[in-house]
Amino acid sequence: MRTLRSIRGVLAQLNPLLIDGTVALVLFALMATQGSKQLQPGQHPMTPLAWVLAVLIIAPILTHRRFPRASLAVCLAALIAYAAGRYVAYPGLAVFVLTFDIVLHSRRRVALAAPFAAAAALAVSLALQPSGVVNFYTWVASELGVVVAWLAAENLRHRRARWSELQARAERLEREREEEARRAVTEERLRIARELHDVIAHSMSVIAVQSAVGHHVMDTQPLQARQALAAIEATSRSALTEMRRLLGVLRQEGEPNGSLTPAPGLADLASLVTQVQDAGLRVRIQVDGQRGPVPPGVDLSAYRVVQEALTNVIKHAASSCATVAICYRADSVTVEITDDGPAPGAGVPLARPGSGHGVIGMRERVAVFGGEFAAGPRPEGGFRVRACFPIAEVAG
Repeated sequence: MRTLRSIRGVLAQLNPLLIDGTVALVLFALMATQGSKQLQPGQHPMTPLAWVLAVLIIAPILTHRRFPRASLAVCLAALIAYAAGRYVAYPGLAVFVLTFDIVLHSRRRVALAAPFAAAAALAVSLALQPSGVVNFYTWVASELGVVVAWLAAENLRHRRARWSELQARAERLEREREEEARRAVTEERLRIARELHDVIAHSMSVIAVQSAVGHHVMDTQPLQARQALAAIEATSRSALTEMRRLLGVLRQEGEPNGSLTPAPGLADLASLVTQVQDAGLRVRIQVDGQRGPVPPGVDLSAYRVVQEALTNVIKHAASSCATVAICYRADSVTVEITDDGPAPGAGVPLARPGSGHGVIGMRERVAVFGGEFAAGPRPEGGFRVRACFPIAEVAG
């Protein structure tokens, strides 16, 4: 099979005219070789006219791709004239080759008419031959040659059409897969932007409220402090208004506005674990290091990665137990979610995490902060999701 594919690839790169010219030269050489054989009773030796007719029979092989009708007509007319002269070396092989080429390369109507025209021309040519040269087997072999050439070309034509269809379908599926992946990335980025907007909006609202309180109760402070507090209040409220106006377009139509309540973070994993355990998945939480100041955006994205990974375990892994490991460092926060694979008797899962949009979304969340993300099966079984969020770059 690989040899056939390699031969097909080499032929596809060659010039079609070179291929047709080679075939025509081989046929003419065979005809010239047969022209020197002993004459049968009633046959005539080759003359200059016979060689001209031989060229007219074989030459249409070079022109059949651009002019199939004219090429077939010239070949068959020259064939009948050659047969009428009863010359030696009857050129039936060239007719078989031309029939094959026209059926393979021409339009459907011409491809269907070519075998019948060739069979009729061969019948007339055989009828013009001397009785001692043609017998019943010659008739059967000639007509079968046309049928074999037609069937072989039709088979190759259908195979080419099917191969082209399969290639087009594969390209279309690949484009759809890429478009789906881009759509998933865009949707996830919009979701990330909306959630980050909610986080910043909450922080800005707190600043605005605190500065307003300070402005009203600090009457005993110097005038400069009062003016500074007023400037903080005006600036924070103006920034909050502008940010909501700019990022509000990221929200889809009909989607409710984000509340001013704090977004979830790694400190809220207890409630998430409770929900997951209610769904039948036991979760162990391991914490390494002392939690320090974590930017709200990083805290939220790490929480979402854990949430999405545990959801994938429930939906796809058929596992009974999962582990969430959180590692706090001075310059990073790392979360790692692993499962032990299918539980005994659970069967083989239909899909594993990583085949859908969940992993794409998690990877995008980590990429927003310039972190590192990895997801894949573990050698000992199960699946692992690891996300490392740098803190210094974001917090700084």
